[in-house]
Amino acid sequence: MNLCDKMVGVEQVEKGDGNNEMITIRHLDFSYGKYAVLHDVSAQVGTGDFLVIIGPNGSGKSTLIKCIAGIFNVKSGTILIDGKPSGDYPVNQFAQTVAYIPQTEKGDLQSLVFDTVLAGRKPYIRWKPSGDDYGKVADVLHQLGIEHLSMRYVNELSGGQQQTVMIARALAQQTKILLLDEPTANLDLRHQLEIMNLLKILSFNGLTIIMSLHDINLAIRYASRLLMLKDGNVLAYEFADNVTCTHIENLYNIKVEMITNEGARYCIPLGVDT
Repeated sequence: MNLCDKMVGVEQVEKGDGNNEMITIRHLDFSYGKYAVLHDVSAQVGTGDFLVIIGPNGSGKSTLIKCIAGIFNVKSGTILIDGKPSGDYPVNQFAQTVAYIPQTEKGDLQSLVFDTVLAGRKPYIRWKPSGDDYGKVADVLHQLGIEHLSMRYVNELSGGQQQTVMIARALAQQTKILLLDEPTANLDLRHQLEIMNLLKILSFNGLTIIMSLHDINLAIRYASRLLMLKDGNVLAYEFADNVTCTHIENLYNIKVEMITNEGARYCIPLGVDT
């Protein structure tokens, strides 16, 4: 049975408890030149946690993910990955620990799905792919239920399928941590739910996931924890079940109501707070 066969409502999937620190962020500051973006950001993320970063546009969500991913060099503060400063990792070892999926990436338009996923094996390949590398790709495609797409070109696929291929490539990378920047952007509702269900199952199976997201209801429904950023500062860092109307109202300067339907919580915007 592959993961897609096991997709269930989030109500049936337990949330991670944050055991065993996988990522520790301490007093992180980051600036683009003289423009300060992140201010004294601290957080701890455990093995199997599903952390969603939310906040208004320009609050520093993508910047924080890129700092964790090693794309931006941290000059003030510390990021520990599995207890070790992220900057101390050799390039290949870091790539075997952390996988990153940017918001706009859709893969090489001229690349077959199999070859795109095989690119995730790059940190392990010395001269050319081995039988083990090809086998891992086949296993991941089967795991996600997309082996029938292996000989299709990425640009022939739907947005949801393309995003699944990017996740497959990250899984082929065999990391402990998966970072995603707005993975549901430009997807319809069905594909949003499919991607979020997939990520939830992966976190339940021990993969530590950090992602940025704009949809507050998807965040509350799927995340184990929420990190709320406003103007580059941590407004709150809460278990998803503990998020209140006050949190959301202070984050976005709007009036909201929180309702519960069949065990799931939803945030309903009521108007702009003037």
